[in-house]
Amino acid sequence: MLGRMFGPGREYNFTRPNEKGEYEIAEGIGSTVFRTVLDYYKTGVIHCPDGISIPDLRDTCDYLCINFDFNTIKCQDLSALLHELSNDGAHKQFDSYLEELIVPIMVGSAKKGERECHIVVLTDDDVVDWDEDYPPPMGEEYSRILYSSKLYRFFKYIENRDVAKTVLKERGLKNIRIGIEGYPTCKEKVKRRPGGRSEVIYNYVQRPFIQMSWEKEEGKSRHVDFQCVRSKSLTNLMVDDDVAEDQEVMPYPPQVDELDRLKAPLSQMDTSDLPD
Repeated sequence: MLGRMFGPGREYNFTRPNEKGEYEIAEGIGSTVFRTVLDYYKTGVIHCPDGISIPDLRDTCDYLCINFDFNTIKCQDLSALLHELSNDGAHKQFDSYLEELIVPIMVGSAKKGERECHIVVLTDDDVVDWDEDYPPPMGEEYSRILYSSKLYRFFKYIENRDVAKTVLKERGLKNIRIGIEGYPTCKEKVKRRPGGRSEVIYNYVQRPFIQMSWEKEEGKSRHVDFQCVRSKSLTNLMVDDDVAEDQEVMPYPPQVDELDRLKAPLSQMDTSDLPD
């Protein structure tokens, strides 16, 4: 790529010198980072010195089409380097989980005419045993259940949940929520309240959930258009239509504010309004 940018042919005319004779490679790439990346074209390895941001180095490598991995990048801050590598791995891993586990559930919801999906991720060892006579509170029955211990472990890290949101946005989904919530698994006991009312208590486990939507007209679905239509109904339902047409509508007397009465001249005031 540098050969095409600075070679004698410059067939693609990637770079042009500015007024000072300097070449601007890319906006936002600092000279220190670029100088560090130049080592790759000499030795095949980038030795990242202290003080250089690993995310900035990552963006520069992506722009210059340099493979960003442990064999290419050598730095003292292993935490930052492993964080970037984990983001790459999480992106590829969730792509696999999405196609293998999540999309079939979303397709099942779409075939029922639904345009959103709420999936609760349980472990392979979780057991859901609801009492038919005393089910859990309303709302839980609309959630889809996905048994997958590997996806459960994946969502344990908040960074992985952020990566999953990015992947779902790239796939065109909207209203994405990924987090941890309580899910009822089995009934513990039933309490009898005064008046004969029963209150069921369930055992809840904290499990990850995914919620997303693919509705195109989401704003219109939740909007109610109240149109002002002139009413033709009659106050007296016993009146005939013909009689109602001949009736003269008596206007209501104008309402006079008390302050207006006090400000009016004495000649215009009603005798009942005059002070004693």
